[in-house]
Amino acid sequence: MRVIAGSARSLLLKTPPGNHTRPTTDKYKETLFNVLQSYLGGAVFVDLYSGSGGIGIEALSRGAKKAYFVENNTAAHKCIIDNLNHTKLADKATVLKQDVIFALQSSINETVDVVFMDPPYVEHAEVQVLQFLANWNRLDEDAIIVVECDLEADFDFVDKIGLEVYKIKEYKTCQHVFIRRK
Repeated sequence: MRVIAGSARSLLLKTPPGNHTRPTTDKYKETLFNVLQSYLGGAVFVDLYSGSGGIGIEALSRGAKKAYFVENNTAAHKCIIDNLNHTKLADKATVLKQDVIFALQSSINETVDVVFMDPPYVEHAEVQVLQFLANWNRLDEDAIIVVECDLEADFDFVDKIGLEVYKIKEYKTCQHVFIRRK
């Protein structure tokens, strides 16, 4: 896995040992950032369930001014710190070893422009997180939320909580669902 573009372009990133995380492939990452690129300049980016930190690091490399990484797994948390130091982007990052909802409630005190989450597929944690984000006062009114999830994930509920799905990118094994406030 590597950084695709920007100030840390081509630098290789570590991944946590074991199969606790699923790093986003370079191909999927490139497609994702083709959609997000115009939102990144000076943005505050939140990478939930960060794994190796590859998505948030890509955002920083491409111009985000700050990124929050939220990861509760010890090995993954250490991997994010190592990758940020390797890419020389640590000064623009805050790495939180916390539960996602707790971190959103108490540790992020800036207006957020982009939220990316790649929760464990079998837990369907995106439902609880999206319910929280729908009314989160730190989310900019024009913010984008992206969920990486399995192809069968159902987002019919978002309309009822004041959000809308405005774009879906399907891949062979997963999808990126782009969501915003109505």
